[in-house]
Formats: sequence, C-alpha cells, structure tokens
Amino acid sequence: MRVPAAWQGERLDRALAAHLELPRSRVAQWIRSGWVRLDGAPAGKTGEALRSGQELAWEPPSPVDDRVRPESGELVLLHEDLDLLAFDKPPDLVVHPGAGRPTGTLVHRLVDRYPEVAGVGGAGRPGIVHRLDRGTSGVLVVARTPRAHERLCRAFAGREVDKRYLGITWGAPRSSEGVIEAPIGRDPRDRKRMAVVARGRPARTDYRVLASAAPLALVEFRLHTGRTHQIRVHARHIGHPLVGDPVYGEARWRGLPGARARPLATFPRPALHAWRLALAHPISAAPLALEAPVPEDLQTLWTVATGQAWPALPPATRAP
Repeated sequence: MRVPAAWQGERLDRALAAHLELPRSRVAQWIRSGWVRLDGAPAGKTGEALRSGQELAWEPPSPVDDRVRPESGELVLLHEDLDLLAFDKPPDLVVHPGAGRPTGTLVHRLVDRYPEVAGVGGAGRPGIVHRLDRGTSGVLVVARTPRAHERLCRAFAGREVDKRYLGITWGAPRSSEGVIEAPIGRDPRDRKRMAVVARGRPARTDYRVLASAAPLALVEFRLHTGRTHQIRVHARHIGHPLVGDPVYGEARWRGLPGARARPLATFPRPALHAWRLALAHPISAAPLALEAPVPEDLQTLWTVATGQAWPALPPATRAP
C-alpha cells in the first residue's frame, strides 16, 4: 500500500498496528525481524517517521508449527546479532523434531528463548539453515529473520561456507593430508545406512592429520559438500572410521589393555565435533568466523586412550 497523507510523520509501528488492529508490540517485532518494508527495503526502526506516498509492505510470519512449542533448556551462545545466532550444540541434543523425537530438541529451546524465530523458515525447523547429527557437537548457525534465512540457505547450498570438523579416528591415514572424493548414496545392503556407491551423489572431504598417537589420530575434516553422514562414511571408506560410531565404526579396541580399551569401547557417540565455521554475514557481508571449544569428552578420550596430552591446535585459516 501507499502511505496515505493522513499518516505523514506518524511512527511506523503505531500507524501499522492501528491499521491492522494488532498490538503494537507484535508489529514492532515484525519490523525488527525484517518483515516490514518501506520503498522495497526492510524498515530500519520501529519508530521511523512515515512519509506520504511511501510504499509500505509487510509479510507476517508463518503460523508457528504445533510440533515446536517452547521448552526451557540450556543454549550455549557463540554469536548473536539482529540477523543470526550461532550455538555450540551439545552431542546429546537433536536439532529439530522428527520421527521418534517430537519434543526436547534444540529448536524447542530456541523458540522459548528467541520467540521471533518461530515463523522463520520451514515447518518444524524454525531458523535452521544446516544440520548436525544428534551425536555431533559444535557450531550450529540459525537465521533470526526471513531475509537472513534465505541468504544463509543460499550460501550453504552454494558451498560458500567453510566448515571444519575435528574427528578422532582409528589410526592415521598414510598421507598426513589429502582429498577424499567418493560418491555417497544409500547402502544397497542396508537402506538405513549411507555408503560410497558408484551411482551416489558427488561428495568431497579434505582431511589433515593434526596429531597421531596409537591407536588414534586427531584429524581435521573440511566439507566441500553436505551429504548425509559424509565425514563418517568417508572416514570409513579410507579405512580410518571414527571412534564411537555405532553405524560406520569398528571394534578396534579389542586386544588393547583394559584401561585403554574401556573408554574406546564405551564412547557413546561418533567422535566428531563441528569445530570452526566461516562465512560472509548474510546481511552485512562482513567476514564471520565461529569456533566451538573442543568438548571435554573428546579431550578425555584422547588422553586416556593414548596416554598423551590433548594436542595444541592450529590457528584458524580461511580456505580459498
């Protein structure tokens, strides 16, 4: 609509709330979330003075999905601004509801703490632009506004995000660094698993061995594609599966002394951590580098199983 002459000089939030017969607080939240536009651009402030003849448009958020009711719970914040959030996801937390997990997920906590995210993105996945498996810890980025959601989804799909993981593997590859290019698809022998298959989707993972101490290696993985279970499948493909992986791992702890074998045999998740993530901010385009501290369970696993201290890690570098 065009701003009528009678609205000249009126506050944006007050005028639009009166026009729509809605609480001003709700309209103010729309404005802060980027859902209200003036002359084609997101409105800057809730109290912005209107000018007669301006083009005013608004797109209310989608109704909140019944599957995502607010639930209290801890969220470890790594970054927060008006457009995006980043969290350090613990390894025992599912990102969003799905089969067998209708409640108790990260997004349930998210909409409790940040209710404006409830209408951003797809049903059951408010704000979510990428995913981490339940057992994987580390950096998870969430869009706070529709505009940020659209641009972040495009950046992840366009492989414009630098994603680095740390994994503890059984043994070290012969070469200290390399590239794994092997297509991934459903395992023809077990459709619940993924595998390297000739007709799978192209997948590339770069790796670099950061430390090696029998029987383990600490490996940095860099994803170029985002196939389901990609790192776990590729690590198995080169003969060095992740410790603790219940699907793609191996019981190589057998035969080790009891004190060293026990933590390896009972480690409750794939030893994989989404360590670093670098991208251009979806709105300002400024470089944004995120890092999640290595969780204690991985450090303890390494120390007990190898008898060596957790190694010093290299500084962050953005790959070309």
